[in-house]
Amino acid sequence: MWNQRPSYRFEIDNFSEKKALISSKTFVSGGCEWYLQINPKGDRISDGHLPLYLYVANSTTLRTGWKRSANYYFVLLNQSDKELHRSPISLSTNLFCAKTPAWGFAKTIPVSKFQGKGFLEKDRLIIEVHIKVIEAFDGEGGDVSNNKKKKTVDINGFQVFASQVTKVGKIFTEHPDIALDFKPTKQEVKTAYMNVLLRVIKTLNKPPKSLSETRLNKASSELSELMDVGFKLDWLKLKFDEVSLERKKADDTNESRAQQLEKRVEQRVKPIELKLDEVSFVRKLSDDDNESRAQQVEERVKNLELKLDEISLGRKKGDDTNESRAQQVEERVEDLELKLDEVSFERKLTDDDNESRAQQVEERVKNLELKLDEVSLGRKKADDTNEFRAKQVEKRVKNLELMELELNKCWKPKLDELEGKKTDDAIIFEQIEDRVMGIEFKLDSLNTKLEEISKETEKADDADCSLVQQLEESVKNIELMVSHLKDELDKKKNIASDDGFLLVD
Repeated sequence: MWNQRPSYRFEIDNFSEKKALISSKTFVSGGCEWYLQINPKGDRISDGHLPLYLYVANSTTLRTGWKRSANYYFVLLNQSDKELHRSPISLSTNLFCAKTPAWGFAKTIPVSKFQGKGFLEKDRLIIEVHIKVIEAFDGEGGDVSNNKKKKTVDINGFQVFASQVTKVGKIFTEHPDIALDFKPTKQEVKTAYMNVLLRVIKTLNKPPKSLSETRLNKASSELSELMDVGFKLDWLKLKFDEVSLERKKADDTNESRAQQLEKRVEQRVKPIELKLDEVSFVRKLSDDDNESRAQQVEERVKNLELKLDEISLGRKKGDDTNESRAQQVEERVEDLELKLDEVSFERKLTDDDNESRAQQVEERVKNLELKLDEVSLGRKKADDTNEFRAKQVEKRVKNLELMELELNKCWKPKLDELEGKKTDDAIIFEQIEDRVMGIEFKLDSLNTKLEEISKETEKADDADCSLVQQLEESVKNIELMVSHLKDELDKKKNIASDDGFLLVD
């Protein structure tokens, strides 16, 4: 293959738990900055596969007209560096630019494979990318960071910033042949690789204990790329090996300490394990006892099940009997429901008949109420008439009483005179008789009217009856007075006949 060492190695732990997009750190290859991007669950165009892309880093900050021409390919590995997938290498050069800042593959491995047991060791996925930069152009118009052209200094054909002059000068002083075989000719690429070299040196000058395995791997990858483009860095490779060895020793020391801790833990754990064994043994004996008890319980359960089966059988027979009885009851209920429907129908007819009769009764009651209103009105009128007639009778009775008084005042003295003188004045007797006859006639008429009023007042209220009774008593009194007067007249006639007078009737 045209590049045996990967440009970058990207390790992802707990890959099966990842759901969102994963982006790697920025790395340098061919004097250009790149990063990887992967979607663990696939996207709309990957058709259930794992998509993987190579991006130009900080593309929005590059100068106008920038471009990168490069070839690349990916290798997917598991924890033990077993190759899972290798992407093809395109025959034509891929052009990275502002319109197309990324290239890659939409379909690498089916996502479903990652769910399979044992496909990924310890759930770690490793991605290696190999990049071969053919051409790199950073565009025109100023510096990438602030769009202003900074002053650079030429040191052995490399344009470096003023802040880097001392470091770069020291490198060329100590290692004058470092760039004799350097291949790239473009100044931008040379400057980018010098920046990578300075970064690797800075990393290796740090204490080995402070460096992580990932950072050392990145430094190794960058160092290999620098040596591939022509830098003579055997001295730096030795430095890298020393740092790696010291870090390994530190790891071994930590491992020995870990082993000591494990021994101490074992010393403390063994007594506990012995106690646990004792407890387990006691528990086993208890379990044996419990097992015998469990067997007894199982036997009792079996006996109970047999009894339950017997009860179920008897219950089944009883259920059959009950079912037949229930059927009979249902038949009786159906008969009763039919009878109830018939009764309901008859009752409905009766209710309709009663309703019509009730309507007729209501109509008759209404008619009776109307007649009662008419009778009440007529009775009221009759009461008014009777009251008026009673008042007239009272007036006439008063007149009769007045006439009685007049008779007592006028005729009684005359009768007394007749008794004293025993006169035979026939004219006076005739007048008296005429007057008495007139009074009798008036009394007869009054009696007739009183009888009529009595008949009418029988239908009137009790108050009117009491008034009529009073009137009748007054009339009776008057009749007694008239009869008394007649007796006296008869006596006078007899006296007059004895004296030789003839009274004409």
